[in-house]
Amino acid sequence: MNECHVSIIGAPTDIGASVRGANMGPDALRVAGVGEALRRFVADVSDRGNLNGPINPVLPARDGYRHLPEVVAWNRQVHAAVYDELAVGRLPILLGGDHSLAIGSISAVARRCRETGKKLRVLWLDAHADFNTAALTPSGNIHGMPVACLCGYGPDELTRMGGHSPALQPAEIRLVGVRSVDAAEKHFLREVGIEAFDMRGVDEIGMRPTLEQALAGVDGQTHLHVSLDVDFLDPDIAQGVGTPVRGGPTYREAQLCMEMVADTGRLSSLDITELNPAFDHRNATAELAVDLVESLFGKSTLIREHRSPSGDVQAGRG
Repeated sequence: MNECHVSIIGAPTDIGASVRGANMGPDALRVAGVGEALRRFVADVSDRGNLNGPINPVLPARDGYRHLPEVVAWNRQVHAAVYDELAVGRLPILLGGDHSLAIGSISAVARRCRETGKKLRVLWLDAHADFNTAALTPSGNIHGMPVACLCGYGPDELTRMGGHSPALQPAEIRLVGVRSVDAAEKHFLREVGIEAFDMRGVDEIGMRPTLEQALAGVDGQTHLHVSLDVDFLDPDIAQGVGTPVRGGPTYREAQLCMEMVADTGRLSSLDITELNPAFDHRNATAELAVDLVESLFGKSTLIREHRSPSGDVQAGRG
């Protein structure tokens, strides 16, 4: 059994999203048994309950941002909660909520890495690049901006969440599964130098080589953070999302991603976002997300050998 200490944190809001319903995501994941699933693989799992923040006022964008004060309020709470868990040596799992919440969680992770001298690698699993700014997107929905904000492009209230801007350097993040990128956003990604693995690349070389590249350099001094937007998955297997995009990873490709992350032994924090039960069927997408979490924490069909981040062969997961 994994000896890590896991804390579950719910953030039930759709404040940054274009479609309502992601606020129901944390409890849908609990109904699907995320806590019980983790306890099969992890010695210590504590559910901290849900954070409380402002309600969604459902207003149009103002100065290029929808609900900026409310998004800031939620992310400050997420930042504090995630940082507190990291500071006492626990592994935080943020249950969203929309993906704008990753600004708070990842800025907390980056802050802790600066304090401890650890390298940071963020694996951003998403159909979207989330690298928009107020100048690039007409909607102003902040769940399309978290990667940009974390890299220092956005309002001070979000880019300095951890007291340091930018929270992330472009070299610290890898986008995987991307297949919906706005025209201007595409050029901005290239200009800044964000490494993105789109689905064409996955189709051409396969998921295993893609993840090998995305995880290259992860070693014993690395804090590996996974930020999973459920719309990363193909909508044929994951209907319960607000912004589905066809052509995503299959069930087995998604499982391979999780298994390869688990094989590194470096997973240290996790976001699960954009689950929208309003579009789901009998909570099937939440159950799939829980299945993927099990693989992240050690579920496998057979006991197999795999290489540790140092290159040594170790006994695999059982």
